[in-house]
Amino acid sequence: MRLPSRLASRLARSFTPLAALALAAACASKPVEEKAVSPKATSAAPSATAKAATDPPPAGGSGAAAPALRKAVIGDFGLDLSARNRNVKPGDDFYACANGAWYDSFAIPPDHSSYGAFDQLDELSKKRVREIIEQAAAARIAAGTPEQQIGDYYAAFMDETAIEANGLAPAEPDLKRIAAAGTREAIARLFGEPGFASLFDVDLPADFKNPDRYAVVITESTLGLPDRDYYLKDDPQLKELRAKYVAYIEQMLTLGGVSDAKALAHEIMTFETAASKVQWPIEKRRDVDATYNPRSKEQLLAFAPGFPWQPFFAAMQLGAREDLVLGELSAIRDMAELFGRTSVPTLRGFLTFHYLSSHAPYLPKRFDEARFAFYGQAMHGQPQQRERWKRAVDAVDGALGESIGRLYVAQYFPPESKAKMQQLVADLRTALGERIDALDWMTPQTKSRAHEKLAMFMPKIGYPDKWKDYATLVIRRDDLIGNVRRAVEWDWNYQVARLDKPVDRAEWHMTPQTVNAYYNPSNNEIVFPAAILQPPFFDPNADAAVNYGAIGAVIGHEMGHGFDDQGRKFGPDGALQDWWTPQDEKEFKARTARLIEEFSAFEALPGLKVNGANTIGENIGDLGGLNMAHEAYRISLQGQPAQVLAGLSGDQRFFLAYAQVWRSKYRDGALRELVLSDVHSPAEFRVNGPLPNIDDWYAAFNVQPGDKLYIKPDKRVRIW
Repeated sequence: MRLPSRLASRLARSFTPLAALALAAACASKPVEEKAVSPKATSAAPSATAKAATDPPPAGGSGAAAPALRKAVIGDFGLDLSARNRNVKPGDDFYACANGAWYDSFAIPPDHSSYGAFDQLDELSKKRVREIIEQAAAARIAAGTPEQQIGDYYAAFMDETAIEANGLAPAEPDLKRIAAAGTREAIARLFGEPGFASLFDVDLPADFKNPDRYAVVITESTLGLPDRDYYLKDDPQLKELRAKYVAYIEQMLTLGGVSDAKALAHEIMTFETAASKVQWPIEKRRDVDATYNPRSKEQLLAFAPGFPWQPFFAAMQLGAREDLVLGELSAIRDMAELFGRTSVPTLRGFLTFHYLSSHAPYLPKRFDEARFAFYGQAMHGQPQQRERWKRAVDAVDGALGESIGRLYVAQYFPPESKAKMQQLVADLRTALGERIDALDWMTPQTKSRAHEKLAMFMPKIGYPDKWKDYATLVIRRDDLIGNVRRAVEWDWNYQVARLDKPVDRAEWHMTPQTVNAYYNPSNNEIVFPAAILQPPFFDPNADAAVNYGAIGAVIGHEMGHGFDDQGRKFGPDGALQDWWTPQDEKEFKARTARLIEEFSAFEALPGLKVNGANTIGENIGDLGGLNMAHEAYRISLQGQPAQVLAGLSGDQRFFLAYAQVWRSKYRDGALRELVLSDVHSPAEFRVNGPLPNIDDWYAAFNVQPGDKLYIKPDKRVRIW
């Protein structure tokens, strides 16, 4: 399969001393309803019982008894109080304060390289999808129906006996085509066909500067390792991994019957290393201005003459297209030149290896196990392969996601959840509007444009209003490789067929059963699939503070992406445009530079620090999202004091809920890949990074100078 696209894979109050003591004890002491007191302080302070009549409640709380709530899924009101480490001060390490007991006792399942709240919900989603698929597989409904397609695709994946008996035969037609490619033109044609690797990715998204039309966008492609640092960084662990990668290439070629596999494996590694040297660093690829370069086909041919572009485009059914958008200009030029000076046998080896590697999950066990031994065990430290049914669910979901989604939401997404989410989104929109008005660093002119953009935000919740129709996709129980090939071709043909039509703004880019959310700048839309709208992110029976701290912060995070380092460059209608005054742009960059500096100081593994420049968009989203969600929670109280639950004020519950949705554990290999190749910061820093920049967090937990996370008020980053 073509490797993942670069583009597709693209936010002081004062208290009495005793109240402050109770606040600081939110993680460091056992909560007592309405009157939490640190056990360490009992010898020096009057007992909570003796002072109950006169002590003020925690800030933001009420001395009145809280009315009974309907039982939440987690705990009594949505928080896992047992997860906290009561020996950690909130101001020293809030992530450990909120999650330390869980972290110390939880073991990552052997079939995972990391595990957290997202994985917990993903497991639940997979079990539900499995039930849907297996019901369809047993039904044997008429050909072309969604039930037949998802049932037969799953059955084909699960039929290990047939897969072993067929051996490499189902892949032979494609492998023979590679072997017969005797010229660079023939290689380029295969680069352009769905299902084969390439040096270049071609995507058909909305045009950044004209979002009502689709564009043909060419960018550098990923290679066999996650990012260029894996090829180039002088790091003992990565050097060892590179040696294992060469051995894996050799193993795959040998399994595929390729002669002289050892020498060819080294040639492929040399080729990929040379390609990685001309690729752009991950933080540079964030620059949407630098990666938007309209060119004619004639200009591309003159700019990058080393690559046979005509057969490449012809294979993609794009031979008649004259208008293109190029991404990383120098990388495209230099990779074309590299292609032109690389031998055809090496290029054939590159195609053969990546075909076998990407299709290994659909081939006999010896291929699948070899792939897992490298990508699962060597790269991520994952001891055990996931059960086959889970991999089958992922395969069917990737090919027929919306057919599954339609059945999923009918069973697992109640209308009341959508209604409550719509209200939360409205609350967050109001909060962001008020925060924009209150910004002391932004001019009225840019504020006005920001309000225009906010007013045009399009929320999508749960599931799409219209579904893809896969009726023309042929799926057979006895042809797994064929199903994979036809599904990839169907998806590409679907995109090509609409290329000259207006952009479909109703389309979703995630399925309802996906545990995630996203912001799409070209549509100026925030999207929340049904599967994330469950505990610990969202529970209609949970305390309001918990929901605002969890799903509220997620909503705010996605809204924040509309105003992060990339999103701020897109206008209300989704077009890439400059709507900032020079003064405001300068101030924004100064503030984001400080946030980059803060996150770049975090060390994920010994000697491996977070890339603050690469993660800046997500970090802006987190910081802004928290501020918006907290403001929305404050507005929801309508001037009334919050309830006190289990000795915790509303603000305390809000921040604890946020911290608990990010609790995660990583194996070292998975954490290394996250830091080197992902735009998200590790979970610990998504908590301990933004919170020290929020005044209300200090007030809620009595964080003081001397605490490890303390930042002086004039040094705190304030953006949205």
